[in-house]
Amino acid sequence: MENKQSVIDSIHILYDSFFEQEKKIANYILQNHKDVVNMTISELAEASGTSVATISRFCRKCSVDGFHHLKIGLAQAIAENEADIPVSNHISRKDIGQSLQNILANKIEELKQTISFMDEKQLNIILDCICKAGIVQLVAVGNTIPVALDGAFKLNEIGIRAMAGTIWETQLAFSLSLKKGDVMIAISNSGESRRVAKMVQAAKEKGASTVGITNNPKSTIGQQVDYHIQTATREKLFMNEICFSRVSAMTVMEILFLFLTVDQKKRYERTREYEGLIADEKV
Repeated sequence: MENKQSVIDSIHILYDSFFEQEKKIANYILQNHKDVVNMTISELAEASGTSVATISRFCRKCSVDGFHHLKIGLAQAIAENEADIPVSNHISRKDIGQSLQNILANKIEELKQTISFMDEKQLNIILDCICKAGIVQLVAVGNTIPVALDGAFKLNEIGIRAMAGTIWETQLAFSLSLKKGDVMIAISNSGESRRVAKMVQAAKEKGASTVGITNNPKSTIGQQVDYHIQTATREKLFMNEICFSRVSAMTVMEILFLFLTVDQKKRYERTREYEGLIADEKV
């Protein structure tokens, strides 16, 4: 599958690695990308409260050859988005209808980009590792813990032994019990969580295979793991510097679950057995 990473994608992916002045530029571009296309570099520096030199450094970090190419990339991203549904990043209770469409369009874009980032060969290897694993540990801290818990539930439901927890110390202690043939799936939006990185390191030292689910393959965790699945996010379009979206990571877990279940009669039977046991608990 072709990986189409836009300039806006790059800004989201690299956001946590930017210095404070660079984040001012990123925030301004994400909130006003249509205006930036028609600005000079000096105008953007003034509007974002930064300097021309900082913008030049920002462009290099985004792997574009200067401000002119940054604007070309933004124009291409805008044209592609507007080919579908004209939306913005504006949310207001005064216009709930349009705001809902804006949220929907950005969430759809997150999922489309996440799918486009997937490497088919590597995904097959990850699925094989999980199928053969003695146990799968899913680790996370903070707002990605629900993704790990949901993933562990799904795997256990189809007969793949898995665990996840909410207490970091407990997760770390369990990672020390992993061995060759086991799998750790590490979930971190930024890929820079020190606590998750420690657990990945512990798993690797014990010989377990490691899989990372992050927004940035060049992050600490992205570089640590044996296999990496990149997710896309658009939450900073709505709230600067606040990372709350779990949609992409949840989707990755859904994808793994579906591929692990399809054409697997024993796993269907396991799910049916589980559903039968809890049927009398449902109203």
